[in-house]
Amino acid sequence: LCRFPFTWRGLRIYYAAMKREILIVDDDQTVCESLSDLLRGKDFDVTVVMDPGKAVAAIDPRTTALALVDLRMPNIGGIELLQLIKSRVPDLPVVIITGFATVDTAVAAMKYGAVDVFTKPIKSSALLSQIQRILAERPLHDSLPADESILTTDPLMTEALTLIARAAPTDAPILIRGETGTGKELAARLVHRSSGRRGRELVEVNCAAMPDTLLESEMFGHERGAFTDARERKRGLLEVADAGTIFLDEIGEMSPSTQAKMLRVLQEKRFTRLGGVEPIRSDCRVVAATNRDIEAAIAAGQFREDLYYRLAVVEIYIPPLRKRPDDILPLAEHFLRQYSAAYGRAHVSLSPEVRALLVSLRWPGNVRELKNLIERAVIFCESGAIQPHHLSPQYRETQSTACTDLSDRFAASARQIIEEAIQRAGGSKSEAARILHIDRKTLYNRMKRFDMV
Repeated sequence: LCRFPFTWRGLRIYYAAMKREILIVDDDQTVCESLSDLLRGKDFDVTVVMDPGKAVAAIDPRTTALALVDLRMPNIGGIELLQLIKSRVPDLPVVIITGFATVDTAVAAMKYGAVDVFTKPIKSSALLSQIQRILAERPLHDSLPADESILTTDPLMTEALTLIARAAPTDAPILIRGETGTGKELAARLVHRSSGRRGRELVEVNCAAMPDTLLESEMFGHERGAFTDARERKRGLLEVADAGTIFLDEIGEMSPSTQAKMLRVLQEKRFTRLGGVEPIRSDCRVVAATNRDIEAAIAAGQFREDLYYRLAVVEIYIPPLRKRPDDILPLAEHFLRQYSAAYGRAHVSLSPEVRALLVSLRWPGNVRELKNLIERAVIFCESGAIQPHHLSPQYRETQSTACTDLSDRFAASARQIIEEAIQRAGGSKSEAARILHIDRKTLYNRMKRFDMV
C-alpha cells in the first residue's frame, strides 16, 4: 500500500471518474447502441432509455452526470422532456441530439437549459470532447454520494478506499464488514464500478430480507415443477450476474444449507437450479457484506469457516461514523445541499447549536441516520438556520441531556478547583481569590452557588 501511486486528491478524482454515468434517451435502437459503445469504450457507465416517458425516473441524482436526449420521440418531445428533467435535477447537464437541427431548435433548447445541440450523424470526437469538458467543469461532489464517504478525511476510511482501489480491478472475492448504516452496499457498488465488470450487471441480494427457501430460489433459480407454483423455469440471480458482480448483503444471515451451496459456487463457479440436474456455470465476482461478528458466528456453528475464508480474500472494514468525527459536519453539509435542492429550500443552513449537537452524538445508525436526520430537518425548516426544534424529539432530548451533563461537569470541576485553591491558601479566602486571579466577592458568590458556604 505504501507504493500505491495515488495521492488522496488523486484518489478522489479516480473515484469520481468511475462513478460518472451518462443517460441516453432515444427511441432509435441503432443510435442507442452506437452511443453506448462509444461511451463505454471511454469507461463511462451508460443507462439507455428508449421510452421517453421513463427517462426522468431513470435519473439518479447521485450518479447521473449527464443526459443525451433525442429531440423527436413519440408521445413526448425533447424540449418537453428537457423541461421535466430540469424540474427534477436542475444542475444536470443535458445535451440535445437531433436529425432536424435548425436555429430555432438550438435557441429553444438553450432557452430551456440544454448545454449543447448535436446533429445526427454525430461526430464521435466532437461529442466526446464536449462531454469531457462539461464533466470537468462539474464539482466532484455533484456526482458522488456523500454516503460513499468520498469526502472523508478519516485515516480508517481512507484505508478502506485504498483497499477498494487496489482490489476492485481483480476478480478476488471481497468481504465488507461494518455496522448497519455505514455504507457497505455503496462500497460494494464502488468495487463494481471500479472493476473491469462495470459494463455488466451488478446484482444486489439482501440475504436477511428473504426466508431461506425463497432465497435459494432467487439465487439459483428453479426448473418448472420444482415446487408448488413453479409453473415455468426461472433463471437465478447467479445466472443474471454472469460476467458481472453479485453483492450478497448481510451474508451472516444466510442459512447453513445455502452457505454450503454458495461455497460450491465460489469453488467451482457452477451450481444447479432447484429441481434441476445439469450444472450451470456463472463467472460472477462475489462481494459480500455483514454487520455480524463473523468469528463469533463461526465459533457458535452459525457460519461456515471455509465459506468465510473463501469470501474474505480481501476484507474491507468500513468504520462507524462515531470513529470519524471530522467527517460528520462535511457529510451533514452535503446532505443539506442535496435535500435543500430536492425540497426547494434555497437558503437553509445549520445553526451553531445543531452543528455542536451533531458532533456530540454517538450515531448508532451511522451515515444513514445522519442522512435521515438532515432530510427531516430540511422538510420542517422552510428557510433560515435549522434549529434543535426542527429535529426529531429524541435528538432534542439528547441535546438537553448533553447540556445538563456539561453543566454538572462544570460545577464539579469548578468546586474542585476552588477547594484546591482554599487548601493551598491555608483556608484564607482572600489568598484563594488571589491564586485564582479573581476578587474575593466573585469567589464568595461562586462558593455560594456551589453550596460551599
